[in-house]
Amino acid sequence: MPTWSEILAELVRSQAQTGIAQFDAIRRKYLVKTYEATHRNVILYASKWTQPGAGVSPELVSIVDEDIQGLMEVVHGLSGPNLDLILHSPGGSAEAAEAFVAYLRSKFDHIRVIVPQMAMSAATMIACAADAIVLGKHSFLGPIDPQFVMSTALGTRMAPAQAILEQFEQAKTECIDPAKMGAWLPMLGQYGPDLLIQCKNACEMSRSLVKDWLMTYMFRGDPNRENKASGIADWLSDHAQFKSHGRHIPRSEVARRGLLVEDLEQNQLTQDLFLSVFHATTHTFSGTAAVKIIENHLGKAFIKQAHPLGGPIPVQPPSEQSPQAPPEHP
Repeated sequence: MPTWSEILAELVRSQAQTGIAQFDAIRRKYLVKTYEATHRNVILYASKWTQPGAGVSPELVSIVDEDIQGLMEVVHGLSGPNLDLILHSPGGSAEAAEAFVAYLRSKFDHIRVIVPQMAMSAATMIACAADAIVLGKHSFLGPIDPQFVMSTALGTRMAPAQAILEQFEQAKTECIDPAKMGAWLPMLGQYGPDLLIQCKNACEMSRSLVKDWLMTYMFRGDPNRENKASGIADWLSDHAQFKSHGRHIPRSEVARRGLLVEDLEQNQLTQDLFLSVFHATTHTFSGTAAVKIIENHLGKAFIKQAHPLGGPIPVQPPSEQSPQAPPEHP
């Protein structure tokens, strides 16, 4: 099956033949081939967030409530109890992720989440609601500790909820010394009257959602499911351990912690197909105004654009492209 550069060459040929690069047709061709190989419904959920110079507003590429409309579009017409969800996302709203999971779980009995590169934050939470997670050597999940948007004197920034709580506890200890009070007052002034409670609630919600989903789906039937689920939820939500919300957690660590992981490389055909869908998707993001694609193997799609298309963007032959490409097929 084609690699990243071979799919690019396929797009170049399509442009030479028709005058327009056939981004949608080529991407959908590989979605169909994936369904024919697995005999499982296939839904792609991907956004433009890992490509250099993307310059896209976070709201456009994150998991948001609008995604339910997209899921409704692509679930309509699918039959059968099984779903393969190809997921590439930086995360987003935990509340939206909860709705995302509730809707898909009302429609499908068995869900595999395939991560062709990264599923972070709330996308990791969604992966934990699967029966199994399919990861390659180059695939990563991320911590699920919630983040808060803070307006500060230096501008708007993201801050981990757990770090806000820890900073407040440190301030209480150090402000016993009046000499240190002056240094803390500017920082403490950023806290609204309900911020600490919001932080505690957000941390508990993300943890409890993951624990409940693991118990209900991945570990159902396991007599030790509560202990397993609780341990994994505690681990994924521990900002103090990961130090960064953007920390990349590799497949080996995900499996070592007890999540049910299937190796992408165990089946050469499906590995090639899943990655071909992903490569074709990244080319779509590079060559069009699309920033989020929700699509099924029947060709039904909900595509979010950063701005109205003024016309197709010509694709260049592989030799003229930037060398920064997604991971090739191992």
